[in-house]
Amino acid sequence: MMKKSEALAAIRNEVETNIGKKVVLKADKGRKRIITREGYIVNAFPSLFTVKVNNEFDEERTVSYTYSDVLTSTVQIKVVS
Repeated sequence: MMKKSEALAAIRNEVETNIGKKVVLKADKGRKRIITREGYIVNAFPSLFTVKVNNEFDEERTVSYTYSDVLTSTVQIKVVS
Protein backbone atom coordinates (compact mmCIF):
# COMPACT_ATOMS: atom_id res chain seq x y z
CA MET A 1 0.00 0.00 0.00
CA MET A 2 1.28 3.47 -0.91
CA LYS A 3 1.82 6.13 1.68
CA LYS A 4 -0.33 9.23 1.36
CA SER A 5 2.66 11.41 0.42
CA GLU A 6 3.72 8.95 -2.30
CA ALA A 7 0.18 8.83 -3.66
CA LEU A 8 -0.04 12.63 -3.73
CA ALA A 9 3.31 12.82 -5.54
CA ALA A 10 2.09 10.30 -8.12
CA ILE A 11 -1.11 12.30 -8.68
CA ARG A 12 0.90 15.54 -8.98
CA ASN A 13 3.24 13.96 -11.56
CA GLU A 14 0.28 12.65 -13.56
CA VAL A 15 -1.35 16.10 -13.60
CA GLU A 16 1.93 17.80 -14.58
CA THR A 17 2.43 15.45 -17.53
CA ASN A 18 -1.08 16.26 -18.79
CA ILE A 19 -0.89 20.07 -18.68
CA GLY A 20 -2.60 21.48 -21.77
CA LYS A 21 -4.57 18.31 -22.45
CA LYS A 22 -8.35 18.05 -22.49
CA VAL A 23 -9.88 16.45 -19.39
CA VAL A 24 -13.30 15.54 -18.05
CA LEU A 25 -13.81 16.50 -14.40
CA LYS A 26 -16.40 14.89 -12.18
CA ALA A 27 -16.66 16.80 -8.89
CA ASP A 28 -18.75 15.81 -5.87
CA LYS A 29 -20.12 19.03 -4.39
CA GLY A 30 -21.93 17.35 -1.49
CA ARG A 31 -25.59 16.57 -0.85
CA LYS A 32 -25.76 14.34 -3.93
CA ARG A 33 -24.68 17.16 -6.28
CA ILE A 34 -22.19 15.92 -8.84
CA ILE A 35 -20.91 18.28 -11.53
CA THR A 36 -19.31 17.03 -14.75
CA ARG A 37 -17.32 19.47 -16.89
CA GLU A 38 -14.80 19.41 -19.71
CA GLY A 39 -11.74 21.62 -19.77
CA TYR A 40 -7.98 21.90 -20.05
CA ILE A 41 -5.38 21.59 -17.29
CA VAL A 42 -3.70 25.00 -17.15
CA ASN A 43 -1.19 24.88 -14.27
CA ALA A 44 0.09 22.53 -11.61
CA PHE A 45 1.28 24.10 -8.37
CA PRO A 46 2.79 22.36 -5.31
CA SER A 47 -0.56 21.88 -3.54
CA LEU A 48 -3.21 22.41 -6.23
CA PHE A 49 -3.87 22.49 -9.96
CA THR A 50 -6.07 24.69 -12.15
CA VAL A 51 -8.41 23.74 -14.96
CA LYS A 52 -10.01 26.10 -17.49
CA VAL A 53 -13.63 25.04 -18.12
CA ASN A 54 -16.67 26.38 -19.96
CA ASN A 55 -19.77 26.64 -17.80
CA GLU A 56 -23.38 26.22 -18.86
CA PHE A 57 -23.48 29.85 -20.10
CA ASP A 58 -20.45 29.34 -22.40
CA GLU A 59 -18.28 31.52 -20.19
CA GLU A 60 -14.68 30.46 -19.71
CA ARG A 61 -13.75 30.00 -16.08
CA THR A 62 -10.74 28.75 -14.14
CA VAL A 63 -11.35 26.35 -11.26
CA SER A 64 -8.80 24.90 -8.86
CA TYR A 65 -8.63 21.59 -7.05
CA THR A 66 -6.15 20.08 -4.62
CA TYR A 67 -4.37 16.79 -5.17
CA SER A 68 -6.05 15.57 -1.96
CA ASP A 69 -9.42 16.04 -3.69
CA VAL A 70 -8.31 13.53 -6.32
CA LEU A 71 -6.86 11.18 -3.68
CA THR A 72 -10.12 11.13 -1.69
CA SER A 73 -12.23 10.79 -4.88
CA THR A 74 -13.97 14.12 -4.32
CA VAL A 75 -12.78 14.95 -7.84
CA GLN A 76 -12.23 12.44 -10.63
CA ILE A 77 -10.14 13.34 -13.68
CA LYS A 78 -10.17 11.55 -17.00
CA VAL A 79 -7.81 12.61 -19.80
CA VAL A 80 -9.50 12.80 -23.20
CA SER A 81 -7.25 12.46 -26.24
